Amino acid sequence: MEGQYAILRSQGYHIVGRHSAVKTCHWTREAITGGEHCYKGKFYGIESHRCLQMTPAVSRCSNMCLYCWRVLPHEQGYPSVDESAEDPPEAIVDGAIAAQRRALSGYKGNAKTDPSRFREALDPKHAAISLSGEPTEYSMLDDLIWEFRRRGLTTFLVTNGTNPERLEEIPEPTQLYVSLSAPSEEVYRHVCRPASGESWGKVMKSISLLKSFSCPTVVRMTAVKNLNMTDPEGYSRIISGASPTYVEIKAYMHVGFSVTRLGYERMPSHAEILKFARDISERTGYELVGEVPISRVALLSRAGKPKKASVNI
Repeated sequence: MEGQYAILRSQGYHIVGRHSAVKTCHWTREAITGGEHCYKGKFYGIESHRCLQMTPAVSRCSNMCLYCWRVLPHEQGYPSVDESAEDPPEAIVDGAIAAQRRALSGYKGNAKTDPSRFREALDPKHAAISLSGEPTEYSMLDDLIWEFRRRGLTTFLVTNGTNPERLEEIPEPTQLYVSLSAPSEEVYRHVCRPASGESWGKVMKSISLLKSFSCPTVVRMTAVKNLNMTDPEGYSRIISGASPTYVEIKAYMHVGFSVTRLGYERMPSHAEILKFARDISERTGYELVGEVPISRVALLSRAGKPKKASVNI
């Protein structure tokens, strides 16, 4: 356990309690020093300097995706972390906000820091429940969403879709993402390396549940060149059947422990992302409404340009 967490800490993760973690991303730091916001800010109005990137299940995941940036226990010879003893939601939220403040404290003396943004950053308003691991593995996820909401934070939940029964139980987040990493079960097994033979069916069930949510929903695709950037017709059938509000197509980035599994040449260019997005747009009728070249991401929408995210209490 400590060996695995030591690696996470060396990558900038702040471990919270027994199984949660926080990590400030590049765009949070960029925004604090007067720079630009991330693509989620441009697409959905998220203020990057007030975004809390966290996970309630830092080492629990049912997949071993080739493109994942996190350390997978077997790759370093470490046993999986025992997260059977779970922390309560209130403690996780308290610990996550405290960890975010510690992580950002050094920016107070940075000459480039925007003072007003720094003050706001210490009071986060957006909880991105993703980061690492699979958040639906945390049994009290419903209460965690309520706790963030009670404190006035928006919640952006990202799931790999392998626990559809949990999606049927949770309160609606501000925005729900389900990852779609393949157009077919064969490709899924190769790319995501699921622990269960039933995972593909569960992902399809989770994606079918998107219609039952009134909040904005997103099918999120991590596109890896010469691996899963294939069969736009297959992706389009799944997307059309699910009818999500948006489709995000994001290039795989050659970072973290993914570099031990995939080569640099697996990163698609932004031009390749746009072409793939247009191939899906033509087949689904979704409109290409946004792109951010530096992040190599394109946004498709069935309902025009996105509205600014707000807390739905």
